[in-house]
Amino acid sequence: MADRSLVHIAFYAALIAALGLIPPVAIPFMAGVPITAQTLGVMLAGVMLGPVRGGLAVLLFLFLVALGAPFLSGGRGGLGVFQTASVGFLIGWPVGAFVAGWIMRATGDMNVLLASAISAVIGGIIVVYAFGIAGVSIIAGLPLAQAVVASAVYIPGDLIKVAVTALVTQTVARGLPGALLSRA
Repeated sequence: MADRSLVHIAFYAALIAALGLIPPVAIPFMAGVPITAQTLGVMLAGVMLGPVRGGLAVLLFLFLVALGAPFLSGGRGGLGVFQTASVGFLIGWPVGAFVAGWIMRATGDMNVLLASAISAVIGGIIVVYAFGIAGVSIIAGLPLAQAVVASAVYIPGDLIKVAVTALVTQTVARGLPGALLSRA
């Protein structure tokens, strides 16, 4: 069982890295924090793997980035990325995956589509934004209210990622229910 968990954790870390191949969209007034597809991987890791495995998958990904692997969108990697305005979002990713997985597990008797959407919104948006907005405010020197308003530009894209997460989760649950580890 432990070997399978390691494979799942590594797979979702690799998925987050693969999503980094999609070019980022920089937002100038948001201290350069880019819009990336990688938060989709964070949401999927938590919703699909559950709290511990999902959080560990994201931590593995961030560990590799810290070692210098250019896995962040735009080919970024190394310790320097943890000194940018994005640091709050990066720190929030494993916490968000954990929370999404925990909510998915706690809503075990709820419809998979709805439960995964709720889990992804709370873990993948609300929790990640809480860390991200704080990081932008501190690192970029923006007032907290201004960082909150500036972050609103990310919400439509993140809601699309929530929809994709919910649809993928529902599809996997129907076709291969054993792969939905958050419900196992």
